[in-house]
Amino acid sequence: MDKSKITDTAAILAGQSAVPQHVAVIMDGNGRWAKGRGLPRVAGHRKGVERVRDMVSACAEKGVKFLTLFAFSSENWRRPVQEVQLLKELFLSALDHEIRKLHKNNVRFRVIGDTERFGEKITTRIRQSETLTQKNTALTLTIAANYGGRWDIAQACAELARRAVRGEIDPDTITEKSLEPFLSLAGVPEPDLFIRTGGEQRISNFLLWQLAYTEMYFTPVLWPDFDRAQFEQALVSYAGRQRRFGLTGEQIETARHA
Repeated sequence: MDKSKITDTAAILAGQSAVPQHVAVIMDGNGRWAKGRGLPRVAGHRKGVERVRDMVSACAEKGVKFLTLFAFSSENWRRPVQEVQLLKELFLSALDHEIRKLHKNNVRFRVIGDTERFGEKITTRIRQSETLTQKNTALTLTIAANYGGRWDIAQACAELARRAVRGEIDPDTITEKSLEPFLSLAGVPEPDLFIRTGGEQRISNFLLWQLAYTEMYFTPVLWPDFDRAQFEQALVSYAGRQRRFGLTGEQIETARHA
């Protein structure tokens, strides 16, 4: 391999480690966990909130810098009205009771998605929580709520189109990098590791743009049972993979030892 290619490959490898910098999670299985115990579905969601606390703590201890959780998709509005209302109430309760703890532990809190649909009370609390924690640096916890990957790309394209109409952007010069500043996770490194609990093996319209080169980890364990030991297994799986980003294994090994 010539020196220029080695340099380029080394740049790709820079910053990679056995611990992912950014972990994204679809927290699936709350309802099934509750049903299996003869409990109402909301009991599973409440247990799931407890597991979020553990996940945040585990990520901070392991040195993960970004944790993005899919809490409520744009498709979840199709669920029974009563369950949607209970999820909204649980979200508000979590905002009321968890944000101070996050702030105390130097965790930054963000929400991505079309949050206006949740109503003024929740959107106000979201803005207050984001403002309170915006300077924290230990970990960035991002909650995707009323979020969809297709919506994310579409709203970024719409902003590019508006700028093109105003003459601020030449459409012929638009590239992938032109779109990225307008995506919901702008300024955040793409996820290194994607985890989905609950046995399903799909990404369900979550971070469609950002997951292009992310390592996938699927587990049958339901989210309320996904404890630190389960997270450790996911990290071990991640650490054993070779991330190539379109390169060959030989290129990666040559650059690693150059």
